[in-house]
Amino acid sequence: MSSKNIIVGLDVGTTKVCTIVGIKNLESGLEIIGIGTHASLGLKKGAVVNIDLTVESIRNSVEEARLMSGVNITSATIGIAGGHIYSFNSSGVVAIKGKEITSDDVSRVLEAAKAVVIPSDREIIHVIPQEFKVDNTTGIKNPVGMCGVRLEAHVHIVTGSISLVQNLVKCVEMAGVRVENITLQPIASSEAVLSTEEKEMGIILIDIGGGTTDVAIWKDGSLLHTEIIPVGGNHFTNDLAIALKIPHAEAERIKINHGSVLAENINQSAHITVQGLGGQKPREIQLSIVAEVLGARAEELFELVQTQIKEKGFDQSITGGFVLTGGGAMIKGLTELAEYVLEKPVKIGIPISFGGMTNIMQSPKFSTVLGLLIEANKSKPFIEEFESKEKATFDLVTKLSDSLKAVFKEIF
Repeated sequence: MSSKNIIVGLDVGTTKVCTIVGIKNLESGLEIIGIGTHASLGLKKGAVVNIDLTVESIRNSVEEARLMSGVNITSATIGIAGGHIYSFNSSGVVAIKGKEITSDDVSRVLEAAKAVVIPSDREIIHVIPQEFKVDNTTGIKNPVGMCGVRLEAHVHIVTGSISLVQNLVKCVEMAGVRVENITLQPIASSEAVLSTEEKEMGIILIDIGGGTTDVAIWKDGSLLHTEIIPVGGNHFTNDLAIALKIPHAEAERIKINHGSVLAENINQSAHITVQGLGGQKPREIQLSIVAEVLGARAEELFELVQTQIKEKGFDQSITGGFVLTGGGAMIKGLTELAEYVLEKPVKIGIPISFGGMTNIMQSPKFSTVLGLLIEANKSKPFIEEFESKEKATFDLVTKLSDSLKAVFKEIF
C-alpha cells in the first residue's frame, strides 16, 4: 500500500469532527479504508471559538481513523462553512493569443474573472467556472482547442474571512495534519449526494449541519450560487432545551430519538419521560409539544431558504426541486414540511455508494466528509509505487556508472 495514494477528508463541524481515509486504486478507483468521528467542542456556527478544544477534537477523530485504516494521516482536504462565507458571480474577458484556445488562455480568463475588489480582511477560497463563451457561442464547458478571437468566462467566487480560515487551518495543523485543500462544505456535499442528471436539470441542495445550513444551487451542470445560513441542528436542540426547561444533552437525546416536525402526525396521548434541570425530578411531557417546538424552527429555516432563493431569482428556473442532507435532515417529517413551505418536490439526499462504503456511512450526516474525500481524489493523481522504485534503481545505476566513468578517466 503506497502512502502516496492515501487520501483523507476532514470535516470539522460544529457538532462533530469526522475523518475519512481512502486509497486510490488503479483497478477499483477510490476505496474507503477507515473513518473516525468525535464530538466537536470548540466551534460555534462553523467558526473556531476555542483552539485547544478544537485541536483535541480533531486529534481524537484523526487517531480513530488512523487505528481503523492502519495508515499514518499526514495531510487532508478540509471543509469550511460558517456565517463569514460570502459568494458571488463574476465574469472576465481576454483576447485569444493564437489560432486555438490553450489552457494558458483559460488560466488568463479565470484570472481576469477573479480580478474583483474584495475587502482586505477576506480571501478567495474558490473560483468555480460556470460556463465559457467563445466569440458569440455560449454554454461551453471546456473551450481548450476551440478557435476564436475572444474568450469570456462566467465564474462563481467563494470568499471567506482570512482570520477565521487561518484559525481553522491552524487547528488542523496543530493536530498534526497538513491542509492540502480547503473546500466549501455545500460543494463537497453536492459531490457526494447529487447525480450528474440532477445538476443538469437544476436542483437545490440544503445541507443542515449543527451550526449552519448550507445551500448550493445547481443548473446545467454548473454551480450557480452558494449560501450559508447561520441556523442549524443546534438551534433545534436549544429551542427544545428552553421550551421544556431541560438540559441540552437531554434535549439532543429527545430530538434524535423522538423528534418530529409534524405535530398532527403524533399520537396526542403519547408521552415521554424527561430529566429536569439541576436535579429536578423526571417528568412526563407530550410528544406533540416536542413536534410543535421543532416544527416552528424548521418552518422558519425553510422560509429563510425560500427568501434567499427568491432574492437571487432562482425560484422559477430550478425545476428539479430540493435535496435535504446533513445530520439535521434526519428529523422525522422534515421532507413533508419542506414540501409544504418550499412548494416543490423534496427528498432526503443519501451519499452515492462507492468502494468500501458501509451501511453506516450511507447516511445524510456523512455527506460532507464523503464529498471531501471525492474532491481530494479529483485533485490527487494516482502514483504507481513500482514506477518510483524503478526510477530510484535507475538513478542509482546512473550515478554508479557516472562515478565509474570518472574513475577510469582519472586512471587512463
